[in-house]
Amino acid sequence: KCGLAGPVLDVLSRRPGWQQAKDEEEWDFLWCDVSWLRENFDHTYMEEHVRICHFRNHYELSRKNYLVKNLKRFRKQLEREAGKLEAAKCDFFPKTFEMPSEYHLFVEEFRKKPGITWIMKPVGRSQGKGIFLFRKLKDIIDWKKVRKTMVEKQFLERGNCMLFLSQDGVRADEQKDETQIETYVAQQYIENPYLIGGRKFDLRVYVLVTSYIPLKAWLYRDGFARFSNTRFTLNSIDDHYVHLTNVAVQKTAPDYDPEKGCKWMIQQLRQYLTAKHGAGSVEVLFADMDNIFIKSLQSVQKVIISDKHCFELYGYDILIDRDLKPWLLEVNASPSLVASSQEDYELKCHLLEDTLHIVDMEGRLTGKEKRVGGFDLIWNDGPVSREGNLGAPVNGNFIANTHLGCYNDRKQQLKQLFRTLSAQQTA
Repeated sequence: KCGLAGPVLDVLSRRPGWQQAKDEEEWDFLWCDVSWLRENFDHTYMEEHVRICHFRNHYELSRKNYLVKNLKRFRKQLEREAGKLEAAKCDFFPKTFEMPSEYHLFVEEFRKKPGITWIMKPVGRSQGKGIFLFRKLKDIIDWKKVRKTMVEKQFLERGNCMLFLSQDGVRADEQKDETQIETYVAQQYIENPYLIGGRKFDLRVYVLVTSYIPLKAWLYRDGFARFSNTRFTLNSIDDHYVHLTNVAVQKTAPDYDPEKGCKWMIQQLRQYLTAKHGAGSVEVLFADMDNIFIKSLQSVQKVIISDKHCFELYGYDILIDRDLKPWLLEVNASPSLVASSQEDYELKCHLLEDTLHIVDMEGRLTGKEKRVGGFDLIWNDGPVSREGNLGAPVNGNFIANTHLGCYNDRKQQLKQLFRTLSAQQTA
């Protein structure tokens, strides 16, 4: 059963032996949006073999304020248990405060570094909606006033309804929740992004998690860099075409060319960076990105409800600065699977096909595979080495099983994989 159109439905419909369930029919596999999950998950009985594309509380990683909260807590835990050096491996997200609850902490930090740029993001929205940059505290005070006015207006408009609910036994704090100010995060803006052709970009990278206990994570070889349409400058912080790389924002630019788009495949970016900075520096950069994927997943490992029926395909947004340091901007539990070009359509179809191979409703895999199509197993209750056993101990000769931005000969690999599996079953 599928609640989405586009590449997802195309891939599911083309899969041999699969049929789309009608509205009331029982289903074995569900690709849904997160709203279905909120309304139905707790009331749905699932048999052993059934699979669904989200974990129950996926928002612990994908909601901006929870992500930061979990990362901060995990960093403190690492510092206690393994020391400052290990904790420093979590220093890959910009300084962030939840608003309005941490407003006073934010003001304290803001006054330490006057003049730097901050970015405000609503925690529950996507595609660049509601985001703005600022350098003056006045902008935040104005924002608070606007939000307060909106809430008061909403409260007055719904006053009669509130009174009725109150008489019906609803607690006062529940009434308050209905008129809460929308939560934002205020985050220190990365003022020195790596530029190509004078333009800012960020990366979309795909990570598939099939289990949290034990943690089992796969990294996709393909991904893309999303470029802004306008040359980067800090002189115009109100220009979204300069600062926000979301395709949803960029495609509304007056000079946007749909034929050219604003994306590079991640292989193209890796080649460019290698030519400019050398293979060694780029290896370090990509290893630092691997660290982001693993540490962020570990930060929510104990809070995500690990259900054997669930898997999650995350879209990680990473920004690289001029020092080739990667920063985690956010993690999406519903990364856009709509195609903006033929190349984009093919990437997303291959990504989805390989996701289904790993979820393995057909029961063809042995569970010992370290590569399936474009996915490489990067964590299996421990780091995975390119050679030797799964979860081999880290030592001087350890080479991680990651190939982000490397050649993706997925068709050939799948052909070989399924041929071998078929021969083993026959034997």
